[in-house]
Amino acid sequence: MDIMAYLKDSFLGSLNSILSMAKIIIPLMIIMEILKDSNILERISKRLNPISKFFNISNEAVFPLMIGLIFGLVYGAGVIIESTEGKDLSKKDLYVLIIFLVACHAIFEDTLVFAAVGANLWLLFITRLTVATVTAYFASKVIDKSLANSLFEKDK
Repeated sequence: MDIMAYLKDSFLGSLNSILSMAKIIIPLMIIMEILKDSNILERISKRLNPISKFFNISNEAVFPLMIGLIFGLVYGAGVIIESTEGKDLSKKDLYVLIIFLVACHAIFEDTLVFAAVGANLWLLFITRLTVATVTAYFASKVIDKSLANSLFEKDK
């Protein structure tokens, strides 16, 4: 295979991947804006208040956490970025959210993929959820706002 054919296949494959992600991310962003504008997101956040209290984060951080947990980092990134740009999330919220999602993103999809190749489904599911919960919980207790701000400051 010559280099031009390889580049063409790579470009078309990348373009298809981007289009596939856009088909999910764009509707998800639109739904999030509709939910936010109609105050449905606020009602959902109130129902998820125990989660925000447990992790010592704002109610606004719970929705991006749930999206990242269910849909993964690629699809949840749009919601997380939108929430961050909209100033809905503090730096502490964002830090705890990231810590949780590092260990436990796309919980259903990833777990099913690993189970398909022989991993124990329940052991993997419970372990990932437990590690993420414990790590994010302790991080939320240790990190105060000043530390979170210093962690996200740009080097001058």
